[in-house]
Amino acid sequence: NPLSIILLSAEMFDLPSLPPETRAQTQVRIRKQVERINDMVSDILIFTEGKQTDVEIKPASYHAFVRDLIADLRAEAELKGARIEMQNEPPAVLVQFNPRRLSRVFHNLVHNAADMMPDGGVITLRFHCDEKEIVTEIEDTGPGIAPEIAGQLFEVFATFGKAHGTGLGLPICKKIIEDHKGRIWERNQPGRGAVFAFALPLP
Repeated sequence: NPLSIILLSAEMFDLPSLPPETRAQTQVRIRKQVERINDMVSDILIFTEGKQTDVEIKPASYHAFVRDLIADLRAEAELKGARIEMQNEPPAVLVQFNPRRLSRVFHNLVHNAADMMPDGGVITLRFHCDEKEIVTEIEDTGPGIAPEIAGQLFEVFATFGKAHGTGLGLPICKKIIEDHKGRIWERNQPGRGAVFAFALPLP
């Protein structure tokens, strides 16, 4: 997926009529995707080698983090014919997290949701917050979670309905969320599709 964004950005970069500000934004997008590939390879190596990682976690605005991330998520979804909608704004609360690793969770879940809607569809993000934790939900309009894989999605190498799935995306998400002292789960939304949700504790 990052390689697709790099390819499209590189093709756009060659357009002679491209405004300077768009050219600068394209350069930034390419650089961010190269960094993302590096992060993905590092995460997979750490996961497959079974090493414990010391994740640097600091308090930051969850609202600002999600708003900064949403443009990249939308670009990724659009490559697969999907559309992202935000049901509500992310709460403006301080949360302890590592932006680089948490962004991997968002990208993985959006990527999976888009893959399950080959003819296009809608990915909805929504947020709930109480005095203990903040919950992020990512819902798609696909066929839902197949009974054959229900309860096994976060196991290593478990995959279903994806021609090129590695079975590592969701286990990596689970590890990242648990490194943040949070929890992650899935459910079917009757009459709609699948929902993947994760909760992060508030300070």
